[in-house]
Amino acid sequence: VQLVESGGGLVQPGGSLRLSCAASGFTFRSYVMNWYRQAPGKERELVARIGSYGDSTNYADSVKGRFTISRDNAKNMVYLQMNSLKPEDTAVYYCDVFRGVRYWGQGTQVTVSS
Repeated sequence: VQLVESGGGLVQPGGSLRLSCAASGFTFRSYVMNWYRQAPGKERELVARIGSYGDSTNYADSVKGRFTISRDNAKNMVYLQMNSLKPEDTAVYYCDVFRGVRYWGQGTQVTVSS
C-alpha cells in the first residue's frame, strides 16, 4: 500500500488549497478513504471520510461547510478541497485507508497564516 499526499503549502486566512492523495497497491475503489490531520502538540484527528463509491461523506464539525472530500476511482485519487481556511487548520494532513491496519502517507503540511 502506498499513499502519497500533495498540495499543501502556506496560505493566508480565508484562502483555499486542494490536497491530493495518490493511492496504489490495493483495490482503491473497494475502500473508504479518509483525511486526517495532526497539529503540533495535538492528537491526529479525522477531518473527512468518503465511501468507496463516493456517495457518502462525513466531516468533522470544525470543517463542515468549508472542506469537501472527493475521489476519482478511475485514477485512484482522493482529494480534499479546503476553503475559507483558518489559522487553526494549520496541521500536517494525511491520507488514510484502513485494511485491517491503518495505512498513512507521509503527509503534507498546511500552514494558514498572514
